[in-house]
Amino acid sequence: MSDRPVRTVVTGIGIAAPNGLGNQDYWEATRVGKSGISRITRFPADSYPATLAGEIHDFRAEDHLPSRLIPQTDRMTRLALVATDWALADAGVDPKELAAYDMGVVTASSSGGFEFGQGELQKLWSQGSQHVSAYQSFAWFYAVNSGQISIRNGMKGPSGVVVSDQAGGLDALAHARRQIRKGTRLIVSGSIDASICPWGWVAQLASDRLSTSEDADRAYLPFDADAHGHVPGEGGAILILEDEEAARARGARVYGEIAGYGSTFDPRPGSGRGPGLRKAIELALADAGVTAGEVDVVFADGAAVPELDRIEAEAITAVFGPRGVPVTAPKTMTGRLYSGAAPLDVATALLAVREGVIPATTNVEPAGAYGLDLVTGQARTAEVRTALVLARGHHGFNSALVVRAAG
Repeated sequence: MSDRPVRTVVTGIGIAAPNGLGNQDYWEATRVGKSGISRITRFPADSYPATLAGEIHDFRAEDHLPSRLIPQTDRMTRLALVATDWALADAGVDPKELAAYDMGVVTASSSGGFEFGQGELQKLWSQGSQHVSAYQSFAWFYAVNSGQISIRNGMKGPSGVVVSDQAGGLDALAHARRQIRKGTRLIVSGSIDASICPWGWVAQLASDRLSTSEDADRAYLPFDADAHGHVPGEGGAILILEDEEAARARGARVYGEIAGYGSTFDPRPGSGRGPGLRKAIELALADAGVTAGEVDVVFADGAAVPELDRIEAEAITAVFGPRGVPVTAPKTMTGRLYSGAAPLDVATALLAVREGVIPATTNVEPAGAYGLDLVTGQARTAEVRTALVLARGHHGFNSALVVRAAG
């Protein structure tokens, strides 16, 4: 490696979200506050306490992928493969034209291929082991998206998967940045999660954090006095990360830079020590070499659980001051996509930088006690050069990532 500073930039984005398939459809929906949350259609949900989700409709994997891949992949992997195709095309990258060991894949996962696993277990219980697909050996696994993306695109460089629940999407991007700094030319990163099936639904209900409201407009309300849990969703974003010098040399369009990252873990309950989110923010800002005053917007984690909202609001106001920075949680239009949520927020932040628009936190009436300048109602026009994205995982994961305009 040379002594020059290695900057990691994003050159391609592939989005699969409940309110939009593809970058253009998603951004148009997000700008105007169009929600993708509705009553579950993927399985009969009437007997469950929670019946709303952010589902991706009008996606037929057969329209995008070779038939041989369909029987060996879960829905999340099919979405991830297609989002990767879109991201590579957006970046103007043909993997066949690059050396295999110059490309890697780092994704995150919080659930693995739940729906595929459910189907094969049902076959095991009802028909016997001889009816279980050999693909069950990997289709359910947390690392399967990284594996299938790398195989499909001939990517043999540094690869992996990060499992840290809903913080994992940022952690994966940070690990991808490390690999770029070590000399890998291109890394496919981000996450797609999809576990809207009976088995996955029961697992999510066990967290006691799901909203049981049947009103799609008032079900997921972070920083609202009526907050009572989140609405799950499926999807996320895949990003193409490159060494800036290599990207510029090939004439790539650059969305922005992955400029800083910080992560912490909350202390055990009863320890007397405070939560770690504020420290994660401070680490990310220091890593990026920016001050709080230079941050133009914060994309909040937005748990919609009163205690967790309080902790996040206190961390933000401690760093930026009361109402010191615009805050938004556009995931109110998609639901929480688990490990896919934070990469989608990063993609949204980069689009906000490009367009000069901060999307709104829809349907929320912000509680004044939190002291946040929450962007609600409609999108806010603003110059966005630097954005901070926050994500938290169950049982104490905290991550923060700074993205900034290129140039």
